Amino acid sequence: MADGFVIGSVVALGAIGVTLVYSILRFANFAHGELLTWGAYFAWTTLLGMAAVWGPMEPLGPFSFGWALLTALVVAAIATAALALLVDRLLFRPLRRHGSAITLIMASFGAALVLRNLLQFIYGAVPEYYSREIQVAIRLVPRDVLGGLRITPDQLFVLGLTAVSVIGLHLFLTRTTLGKAMRAVSINPQLARVTGIDVDRVIRATWIIGAVLAAVAGVFSGLTVQLRPQLGLDLLLPLFAAAILGGIGSVYGAVAGGLIVGLAESLSVPLVGAEYRAATAFVVLIAILLVRPTGLFGERT
Repeated sequence: MADGFVIGSVVALGAIGVTLVYSILRFANFAHGELLTWGAYFAWTTLLGMAAVWGPMEPLGPFSFGWALLTALVVAAIATAALALLVDRLLFRPLRRHGSAITLIMASFGAALVLRNLLQFIYGAVPEYYSREIQVAIRLVPRDVLGGLRITPDQLFVLGLTAVSVIGLHLFLTRTTLGKAMRAVSINPQLARVTGIDVDRVIRATWIIGAVLAAVAGVFSGLTVQLRPQLGLDLLLPLFAAAILGGIGSVYGAVAGGLIVGLAESLSVPLVGAEYRAATAFVVLIAILLVRPTGLFGERT
């Protein structure tokens, strides 16, 4: 079950970016998964550079990583945000002015292919790891409760930082002027522009927030599993499943949807095997949509 929460955390952070882009820019960005991959590799590159200059760094307490990974996470978030803004400037912004939503969607497919193949050309196809330290899982509850839930320190770190990220995003969207402007644009962009809201600034903030969370999710996936060029592609469908399940356009729905997808995949492994666990999330998605066609947090129209 701990694995389910960790997978759900990664999916939830990625799904937030998907739903933010959809609610504000009005298109499904199928290149979002590649931002997770690039974020993970930006962090790995930073780690290599720091190791070359300062040598290997000792892990922090029970974790498999040290301060170097935390620094690399910040660098990766900044670099991924810059990459997202660059893609928007070169590709999506011109198409927003003259193209339709379907044009933007098809362009995002093309961007995903370019980003994925460029990354594989630079880094190769061999999986990489942030750390090869062996961790011992600790038991959180007695053996007769939830099967004696066990979790590693790295997984606890992932869950904790995910919670902090979600709470921080909630406070940003509800307490800051820019956050309120983003919510206004998502509801009615034309009216928001008429009332004086800088829509272009809101769009930039949307890309930055989505990319930063994608980078964090990519690093979390690399920390708990491994880095590989197909990381974003493998997570793309779960990201969209979580966004749709929670109610497309709802940030809180994306978080709930991500956790449901992660738990569904994890709990189904003993029943259907690891090779079919991804399908279980979509069975849950279909079942929920049959009852609530707009998703868990979607508004009925």
